[in-house]
Amino acid sequence: MRILIVEDEHSLAQQLHQYFSHKGFAVDTAATAEEGRYFGDEFPIDVAIVDLGLPDFSGLELIRGWRAQNRTFPVLILTARGRWQEKVEGLEAGADDYLVKPFHYEELWARINALIRRAAGKAHPVMEYGPYALNTTAQEVRFRDQPVELTAYEYKVLEYLMLHPGKVLSKTELSEHLYDEDFERDSNVLEVFIGRLRRKLDPDGTLKPIETLRGRGYRWAFEEK
Repeated sequence: MRILIVEDEHSLAQQLHQYFSHKGFAVDTAATAEEGRYFGDEFPIDVAIVDLGLPDFSGLELIRGWRAQNRTFPVLILTARGRWQEKVEGLEAGADDYLVKPFHYEELWARINALIRRAAGKAHPVMEYGPYALNTTAQEVRFRDQPVELTAYEYKVLEYLMLHPGKVLSKTELSEHLYDEDFERDSNVLEVFIGRLRRKLDPDGTLKPIETLRGRGYRWAFEEK
């Protein structure tokens, strides 16, 4: 998942960057609304966290601009402004959720996960496809009720595939949503991760949960229960 953090308080922005990087996100950070607008317009953002009190123009104006341009990724407002009128204004501007500082990271994590699931049409944190189950909150994968040990990058690839079942995802699209800009997209790293996932999820080679469409990309082949 690719997350955009628009926050002008440097120490908090660093903490958020570190937290979501540790959770396996590709993270873009912006200290001004103009920078945030650039990232939101030019990159395939999956979810954004936006402060309201930015140095150039307000987070509300930033969100309104995205929505006017049909940028539909979910947005969570993270701000010290806690009056109910300000919450209403933020939601009416196009935000999907609102969290007041100071906050608990566990709550922020739960809200961000919920926004990503809803954007993908998933109401529950556990996605089940045949013998496979992926818990987006705990970041755990099970095969026939047995845990599957995955590296952070393997999990990221699998989660994105399972959030978009039946959709053909090109290598470029996967890379843009899963990795920072310095990721070497011309390498065969993604192919290596797909190969590892296949061996771990389908050791007998009979289920074939991840399909390769030559010249087009990859597709998660199982339908959700």
